[in-house]
Amino acid sequence: MPVYIAFEGAEACGKSTHTKRLAASIDAVVTRETGGTEIGRRLRDILHDTTVTDLDDHAETLIVAADRAQHLAEVVRPALAAGRHVVSDRSVYSTLAYQGHGRGLPIDEVHMINAWAIGDTWPDLVILLTVPADVTERRMSKRDLDRFEMAGDDFHARVDQGFASMAADDPDRWVVVDASGSHDDVTATIRDAVRERLGI
Repeated sequence: MPVYIAFEGAEACGKSTHTKRLAASIDAVVTRETGGTEIGRRLRDILHDTTVTDLDDHAETLIVAADRAQHLAEVVRPALAAGRHVVSDRSVYSTLAYQGHGRGLPIDEVHMINAWAIGDTWPDLVILLTVPADVTERRMSKRDLDRFEMAGDDFHARVDQGFASMAADDPDRWVVVDASGSHDDVTATIRDAVRERLGI
């Protein structure tokens, strides 16, 4: 049976790298949120644009949910229906962490909006990559920051706590991986976890 796996975590934790590595190892469709479709790429441009300084938090949440609805309809569900595994860089849980915990919007309302957007297509497994703060800071110093990355330490601390809380509350769906080691070591840990949890 095909499975839907999502990578989650803070900025610069290695999600993009390990999404691609895992997808290649299990012959999965690789995708991302936001921006996993052509419509999504247009929405992502708004969300990540540093010149956008007056976007209301509720509007931001609805834009992300719109991206997600299109992504599930256009990419994820068709791939699963065709018998393909799907590995995504971020998923619905990023909205709960960023717009819920990070922006301070009511979690139950953010959950309700996104549950409506995605129906019953929730990830079968969520891999939360964690790295120490100094590693994140070092990696971030090497890139041009986008709108979310520039949101400030307090915001990102709340996001991190949101991810940690969700992982603790749903251990059957989540696996937490220390991503501060070498790419190969982290890849091996992830691959073992997927094999153990999902049998693939």
